[in-house]
Amino acid sequence: MTHESLWAIFINASLINNFVLAYFLGICPFLGVSGKMATASKMGGAVTFVMLISSVCAYALHSLLVAIGAVYLQLISYIVVIASAVQLVEMFIKKVSPTLFRALGIFLPLITTNCAILGLALFQTNKGYGLLQSVVYALGAGAGFTLALILMAGLRERLEYAETPNVVKGTVLTLLIAGILSLAFMGFAGLGSN
Repeated sequence: MTHESLWAIFINASLINNFVLAYFLGICPFLGVSGKMATASKMGGAVTFVMLISSVCAYALHSLLVAIGAVYLQLISYIVVIASAVQLVEMFIKKVSPTLFRALGIFLPLITTNCAILGLALFQTNKGYGLLQSVVYALGAGAGFTLALILMAGLRERLEYAETPNVVKGTVLTLLIAGILSLAFMGFAGLGSN
């Protein structure tokens, strides 16, 4: 178990080592769902929820696998937990808000293969976090993911009304914005140094 403060873990996961803008994990939903602010915030909430469930389950699974001496099953166990959590979220959203379910489209089931969620489980295990630290790390990572989605969606919505040259419209402009956001978040790296 590490002795980092919970606040430092949260800030580290959300800003300094943002999963999307610093580690470049979860790029598919970041680029695909960030067209509208409402959709981006809902996807951020869904990913945060799955991260939280996956984090708690990964902590419990890791403890169990270490106890029985089967740490080699860690990766496959995490994948099963993530897939199950996503199925629960997908069924819940489909039941509660069919409109949101259609708006998220293929990106909702793709949370299962979102490398940010698997990365979260692996990173927390490698860092030796306890249960409370794992929960805070998941909340920080989810907040950072949601922040990146909302920032990108806000910029993309504003740019719909701007005059942009035909050369940079569409995907090119989206990737340029993502790169600039990533550079901006790299400025937070100084917060993590001692």
